Amino acid sequence: MNSQPLVSLIILNYNQVEVTCALLASVQQLTYPSLEIIVVDNHSAQNPEPAITAIGLPNLRLIVTDANLGFAGGNNVGIRQATGDFLLILNNDTELAPDLIERLLEPFATDNAIGVTCPKIRFFDHPTVIQYAGYTPLNTYTGQAWAVGSHQADRGQFDQPGPTPFAHGAAMLVKRDAIERAGLLPELYFLYYEELDWCIRIREAGYVIYYQPSALVYHKESISVGKGNPLKVYYQTRNRILFMRRNVAPPRLLFFLLYYAGLALPKAMVRYSLRGQLPFLKALLNGVGWNLRHSVARPAPLPADAVTLLTPPVYANRN
Repeated sequence: MNSQPLVSLIILNYNQVEVTCALLASVQQLTYPSLEIIVVDNHSAQNPEPAITAIGLPNLRLIVTDANLGFAGGNNVGIRQATGDFLLILNNDTELAPDLIERLLEPFATDNAIGVTCPKIRFFDHPTVIQYAGYTPLNTYTGQAWAVGSHQADRGQFDQPGPTPFAHGAAMLVKRDAIERAGLLPELYFLYYEELDWCIRIREAGYVIYYQPSALVYHKESISVGKGNPLKVYYQTRNRILFMRRNVAPPRLLFFLLYYAGLALPKAMVRYSLRGQLPFLKALLNGVGWNLRHSVARPAPLPADAVTLLTPPVYANRN
């Protein structure tokens, strides 16, 4: 591996130029020299160009889409435009340790099977508390996977690097070869669960997802939609079921559907009803209803010679 391969940072902005600029100020402190920075504006109401270009980062491109393409669609715009050997997908509500890139690149130099590395993530407002230190395997009966170490004080108890089933969408460094084999982020999710689905495709393409605890990111969490928001309830409900329909074999999928309809859904309905949170209840039922109205195609197996061409489309570019 080239000792200093080009790394493309892909950052999605949507009506949060101040938050994005805080991340870009953090990017200025990175010690890794070979970077390109691609900010994709997902059709914000406010023109982000003046604030973003005022930071003065070299090798920065701002791409403005003509519609809100969601998390997957917006990041895919940046992925198609990126020229790096590695692509670092970053939430705009993150801030970075200066040596983040070097640390994330280290495992790739020792194991060619690694397709993704992911850092330890701590909460920005509680910088000694862990949000993510890898994931547990998916429970195919309940449709749940849990972030390891979530909400625990970081005492070094999760400092062992190694494979993990899923990366965290807030920060993941992906080898270009893995994207060319596995394809782009699945855009049917729009928001939430797309990175979990993508990780399954990457693993099916023969790559390992690797947790690298010496790499560190601080996450402000849920700034885009809020921690308690009907929109979040809708997409998390819709996409949890959608994810299972796409990725779990029929016998276990049937068990999940029975579990969800018999336990998880009634529990959530009672909780929102007792709290008087009728918009949340409506969002929950709408998320379930979407799955009742829409058929879902399971991903086709990857052929041995599959290569996804990352051909850049044309988007409005404020430069």
